[in-house]
Formats: sequence, C-alpha cells, structure tokens
Amino acid sequence: MNRCRGSPVSNPNRPIELDIAIIGGGSAGMTLARKISTLKTAVFEPRLASERDCSWALWAQPQQLEELSPAIKGSWNKWRFIDQSGEVIHQSHQYRYASLSSSQYLQHCEANLSDSVHLVRQPIDGVESDCRGGGQLKANGQTYCAKTIYDSRPPEMPDNCLRQHFFGWEISTKEPISEADIATLMDFRVDQSRGLHFIYVLPFSDSHLLVESTMISTQLEDKDWYRNAISQWLDDQNIQVQSKLREEYGVIPMTAVPSQQDGVARIGAASGAVRLSSGYAFSSIQAQMAILSKSIAAGDRQVPRPFSRSLIFMDKVFNRVLKTQPRCGVGLFMAMGATLKADAFVRFMLGHAGCIDWIQVIMAMPKWPFIKAAFAEVCSHD
Repeated sequence: MNRCRGSPVSNPNRPIELDIAIIGGGSAGMTLARKISTLKTAVFEPRLASERDCSWALWAQPQQLEELSPAIKGSWNKWRFIDQSGEVIHQSHQYRYASLSSSQYLQHCEANLSDSVHLVRQPIDGVESDCRGGGQLKANGQTYCAKTIYDSRPPEMPDNCLRQHFFGWEISTKEPISEADIATLMDFRVDQSRGLHFIYVLPFSDSHLLVESTMISTQLEDKDWYRNAISQWLDDQNIQVQSKLREEYGVIPMTAVPSQQDGVARIGAASGAVRLSSGYAFSSIQAQMAILSKSIAAGDRQVPRPFSRSLIFMDKVFNRVLKTQPRCGVGLFMAMGATLKADAFVRFMLGHAGCIDWIQVIMAMPKWPFIKAAFAEVCSHD
C-alpha cells in the first residue's frame, strides 16, 4: 500500500479499525477530512491533486476569500452577461466571484490534515455495508473496518440527462485586453443551434485568460467543436493567442442524483450538492461539510441535505424548460441577470434567495412555459 502522512501500517491478515472512512479525495472528501480533528479517519484517493487540476468557482465574501487565498487564481467584484442585444453588468461591494485551482485547494487541505487523518493512495476494491452507516472496505488487499463510511464519488447518470459540458483554454495573449476587471459569466454571441451555448471568460490579468465554451444540453460534443467555438470567439474579439497554457474539460449533470439503497452515506456531489439549475457546487459542498463536521463532533453522523425540497423542485422546473425549449435559454438567463441586482443575484445562485428575490425572478420569466413545466414535474415520477 502506498502510504502518506503516516498511514496505518498495512497488515492483510488483520483489518484496520477506523472511526470514519471517506471514499474519494475531491472537494467534499478533503474538505470534510480537513475539518476532522480527533477521530481516526482514512481518505481513499488514488490520484494526486496535481493530476486532476481544474477551475472551481464561487461567490465569496471577504472572510471566505481569505480562508481560500492559497488556492485563489483570481477574483472579481464585477461580472456580466452578453447577448446580441447588449450586456448586463453586475457590481457587488459584498461578494466577489472567485476562481480556484482545485489542485492547490486539495493540496492545502492535505497539508492541514490532523494527525488522526490519513490518506490512502489506493482505489477501493469493494464496500460491504453493515446497514448502520459503517462497514468494511478493501483497498490493495487490505481490509478496513469503519464505524461510518462517507462516499463522495459521483454516481453514473443516464446518457439522456441534461448536462453542462465545457472545454476551456487557459491562454496568454499577445496584446493586453480591455475590461480585465470584469468576469464574463455568459456570452451568448455564439452558435446556438445545438443547445444553449455560451462563452465563459475569466481574466486573471490583462494578458492571462481562461476561456471556456460551455453547453447546456443532453448531447456531448466532440472536443474539436468546443475548440472551434473558442477560436471563433477569440477572432471575433480580436484577441490573439500568445500561448496555450493548459486545457480543461468537464461534464456536470444537471439532474437529480438517484438515491442509493446500499446503506452507505453520500456526501458532496454524490448527495446532490450540485445546484441543478446552474452546475455550481463548491459553495454548497463547503456549507454541507461545515454542518456535517460540527454534527460529527457532537456525535451525529447523518449527512445534511444540501438544498431544500422546494429549491430542488424549482430547479427541476427551470431545467425542464431548458430541456424542452432550449431556444428560451438565452432569454431566461439574460432576464434573470437584468432583473436582479448583483447581491440579489448572488443570493439566488447560492440558494439563499429571499421572497422578494424569488418574486422578481418569477415576474421576469415567461409564465406559460413554466406553468407547463411545473405541472409536468408534479406529475412525473422521476
């Protein structure tokens, strides 16, 4: 067994006893592990953080920005939405939109684990639940017996589900760009023939950008399709690439996670902590792990729900409209951006919207498509 941070010595003839086993060392797994201080815990993650670097994003207030500073690549208090008719710009004095390096965040978590928490750099070979939240795990021939098991691995989703899929370039430019203080969350001035499509741009400086082609649809595209979309957008903006620093690709399901009946508790994305209508997950995972870690310290190991049932229902209705009437998508997002002021928009995206925020959004949406989608959702058995 590859060992890290004083992993328990392997002995195939005798199980290693654990208080908590965490399967998967991603956002949820490592965040929870970093918050555990005394319980004997193992995190099972075969991959190094540096092997799975990508960009995570969130809206954060100053205290959270300070806590995440080792991993922050850039942050902006202005963001915008653009379509063929114009643009909507938000400016907040309370929140900043921040981009994190996932590898730097995970490495920061690893460096701050307590002595009771160990990383096991092996994949799990199998899990046997005891139907009480715990059970046995096997990794590289070694058996582990845990009082509680938390599984953060995302489940497989059906091929026809609505997904947010993206491909991006991190680039340096030959010439400085204008408005490098604004993050472009959605630029819809691109091909809309294959689903809701937009360009997402984060300027880390006036010559260093992350540019992603993002689709919301049921059908994934060939990677060259996204590359061509990015190239066309750069040409349209008269931005010349000096060098391509890296590429990243991702697929985020925008459908409810199916319940698992195997007796093992799920956390993070596996528990439904991805916001269905937006694909954002980092903030909700952080909140879920903060509550869970406090509960564990108090003796309660039940995983909290990441979102309310009413919010999940509203997101399902929104996504049903996107899936059945994708041509409405641009108008929906632009209307939402135009209706809500910056801080209200952030509250809405974080799942903290108040009654006034919801009323404003509902009034800005086309009524009949949402009435039909709400009725269909109530009648569905998904």
